[in-house]
Amino acid sequence: MQPQSTTELRLTRTHRGSALTRHPKGFTLVELAVVLVIIGLIIGAVTIGKDLQRNAVYQRISNDFVQGWAIAYDRFYDGTGRPPGDSASAPTGKVNGTSAPAALCDSDLRSAMQAAGVEMPQGRTEGSADLYVYLDSNGNPQQLQVCFANVSWSEPGATAGTYVVRPRNVMVLNSMTPALASLLDSNFDTIVDARFGNLRETTVAANITAGSVAWSVDDRMAYGSTTATALDESQVAVVNGYLKMSR
Repeated sequence: MQPQSTTELRLTRTHRGSALTRHPKGFTLVELAVVLVIIGLIIGAVTIGKDLQRNAVYQRISNDFVQGWAIAYDRFYDGTGRPPGDSASAPTGKVNGTSAPAALCDSDLRSAMQAAGVEMPQGRTEGSADLYVYLDSNGNPQQLQVCFANVSWSEPGATAGTYVVRPRNVMVLNSMTPALASLLDSNFDTIVDARFGNLRETTVAANITAGSVAWSVDDRMAYGSTTATALDESQVAVVNGYLKMSR
């Protein structure tokens, strides 16, 4: 092999130097698009996972907590021949022996059940069987409360399209998020409607006008408001409802 000339050595060194100092290429638009798609899929999977987990919790509230309290109510009635809070000596057939607004809540409800030997569903913690803590769609804590009451309730009248108001015993469900109210309404009535069915919003349970009514709030609204908010961190608005008991 013949030795390289001075010119050839200079060119070789120059070529090597330019190769060493050459800047690496950046991402192409295609590569950036692929990365963004992957990030979007990851975020979407996390969001779907949270929704599935929250819906599973809501379904557990329906099956174990709300249904559990309905069973406890029936067991109390079967064992005593009267609804909770009603007079044992002069029963009226009404919760607390009176019509609205007197409701049986908190320690009074728990004490009545315990005195009758009725097992209550598992709630927030020991001594709080009437409360259940859950998360709303923004991940903020909410607390569902169960009470019982005798309230005004609209029912079909003597002729088609007419309604009358009668006293009915109900389970009071305080502080439901719109999503939870819709799920419970669908489970108990198959159709989401605040005016008709066994589960109704408290403000329209005695409505005697014909026509469906939507729940007054939805998950876009912040707690204590009926106006939509753009803040994802806001605690979601809640609504109260009545679930009609069988007797």
